[in-house]
Amino acid sequence: MITLYGMGSPNVVKVLLMLEELGLAYDLRRCDVILGEGRDPEFLKLTPNGKAPVLADADGPGGRPITLFESGAILIYLAEKAGRFLPAGSAERYQVLQWLMFQMAGVGPMFGQAIHFRSGPPGSDYARSRYRTEMLRLTEVVEARLAESPFLAGVDYSIADMAVFPWFRTLARFFPDAAAGPGVARWRDEIAARPATERALNRAEALSAEDAASFKAATPDELDRYFGRGAYAR
Repeated sequence: MITLYGMGSPNVVKVLLMLEELGLAYDLRRCDVILGEGRDPEFLKLTPNGKAPVLADADGPGGRPITLFESGAILIYLAEKAGRFLPAGSAERYQVLQWLMFQMAGVGPMFGQAIHFRSGPPGSDYARSRYRTEMLRLTEVVEARLAESPFLAGVDYSIADMAVFPWFRTLARFFPDAAAGPGVARWRDEIAARPATERALNRAEALSAEDAASFKAATPDELDRYFGRGAYAR
C-alpha cells in the first residue's frame, strides 16, 4: 500500500497526477505544514526537510518498505516501479529527465517566489521584479518548446509534463496574463482533459480547501514561522 502525505501545493499535485495515471491504490493523508505539522518529530522521521510531499510504499524495491521525499524523486520512483511515463535505456529517457530537472531547479522555485512576492510588503520591489522577470523567461522557454513538440520531452506524455503542469495551473490563478501562449494553452488543455487529471485535481482541490482554512486559522506567529519571517528570519 502506498501512502502519500500532502497538501494542496503544486508539488503534491504532481504526485497525485502520477498515482491516478498509474491506477495505484493509495492513502492520501493531509500534512498541515501551515500549522506546524512539518515540525512534528514523527513527520520529520519521514522527511528531514519537514515539507510535503512524502511517499511511503510498503512494497518498495525487493518487497521492502521505502519512504521518499522530494517530488521529482517520487515521480522517478513511481515511473520505474510501474514501467510507465519514463522510457528505459534510451535517449528519450534523458529528454524526460532534463525537463523534469528544469522544473525542479527553475519553474518550481521561480514561479513560487514570483507568486509569493506579487503582493509583498513595501521594499519588495526588487524581489518582485526579479522573480517576475525570471518567471516570464521560463514561461517563454516552455512556450517555445511546446510550439514544436506535443509534450515537453517529445511525442509522449511523461513525468516531465506532470511536474510542470501543476505550476502553470497555479500560475494562471495569480498571473493570468503570463500563463498561456498558444503552445502552453494547447498542452494544458490536453492534460486537463485526461480522466486521471480530473481525478487528481478533485483530490487536490479538497486539500487546497483545507489549506485555506489553516491559513485563516493561523495566528500571526504561526504565519511568520511558516514563511520564515519576523522572529524566525535569520
